[in-house]
Amino acid sequence: MKNGVVQRGICCLILASGLTCQAFALNTSAASAILVEQESGRVLYAQAADEERLIASTTKIMTALVALEHGDLQAEYTVTAEDMAEGSSMYLKPGDTLRLEELLYGLMLSSGNDAALAVAHCVSGELADFVALMNDTAQRLGMTHSHFMNPNGLDAQGHYASARDMAALARCALENEDFRRIVSTASITIGQRHLQNHNKLLNRYAGCIGIKTGFTKAAGRTLVSAAQREGMTLVCVTLNDGDDWNDHMALFDHGFAAYHMVTAVQSGQRLLAVPVRGGTERQVMLAAAEDLRYPVTGEEQLTVVARAPAWVAAPVVPGQEIGRVCAYLDGEEVAQVPLVAAQPAAAVEDEAGAPGLFQRIFGRAMLEQ
Repeated sequence: MKNGVVQRGICCLILASGLTCQAFALNTSAASAILVEQESGRVLYAQAADEERLIASTTKIMTALVALEHGDLQAEYTVTAEDMAEGSSMYLKPGDTLRLEELLYGLMLSSGNDAALAVAHCVSGELADFVALMNDTAQRLGMTHSHFMNPNGLDAQGHYASARDMAALARCALENEDFRRIVSTASITIGQRHLQNHNKLLNRYAGCIGIKTGFTKAAGRTLVSAAQREGMTLVCVTLNDGDDWNDHMALFDHGFAAYHMVTAVQSGQRLLAVPVRGGTERQVMLAAAEDLRYPVTGEEQLTVVARAPAWVAAPVVPGQEIGRVCAYLDGEEVAQVPLVAAQPAAAVEDEAGAPGLFQRIFGRAMLEQ
């Protein structure tokens, strides 16, 4: 009994299919690095991952995400002199009119500092308002070691992030289909402009799906990339890394060789039967609302536990969340998904057609638990 609710559970051990884990001596040239599995967020490798560092043009991942969340891809914007910037460029000129979507290609493929300013002005009007949205988004994502001063990543006092924070940002951005489409594009022609993606891993590493390069003299080479193989997506971040292409490929090789995704529970899989009180059915089956997946090595085991209250009051509707199914690794919870009713159970009505006394009393009690 816990907090007045009896917990019912089922457990099963799921072996990592007997795969052997290859030994890797991981040494990178980066000042900071991290390798993370996209779906679960499990960290597969970390090196000074919480150190706050300059991030150069990988800043534009945040710029793109904010634009996609707050802007209209079809919105047209006329370039002004305020959009001109030093460094890498989409070669915009005052008076050019482009759609926000086209500016985002210039931002993420050509790494245009001018495109970054144009995106910010297109979405927010004022640069300061857009930067505020960037920092609001960072706070929402739990990026506690990050702060943004501009949308293009040019070195500025108070503009920094950690490798771990950049991985969290990339994971969020990859959930956006438009972002994935843009950063995985090798090249595109927009009007008279032929844009080539600066991310060489798109051609060098099988399964690479983007994301963003960066460089300033002070920041050094920065790179955030993602790769997908056999149903598993990995996100890699290196900051101040003179050998970033090779380091990313080595880290991806390690991740894909040492880990694989286990589907511990499938969406719709029925796991528990829970008694119904005051209903037309004696019990309802509970099923997982979505797949429960987690990356493991060949030696690791996941323990899966389904929990639900001792009973539920009618009415019950399909899809109603009633419990949770959790995955544990070495005794620590690492993932969970909701358990939902797989079938309905109507409330027993009294002679007047109203819900019965039992349902009125105990239905309220269940809601208050």
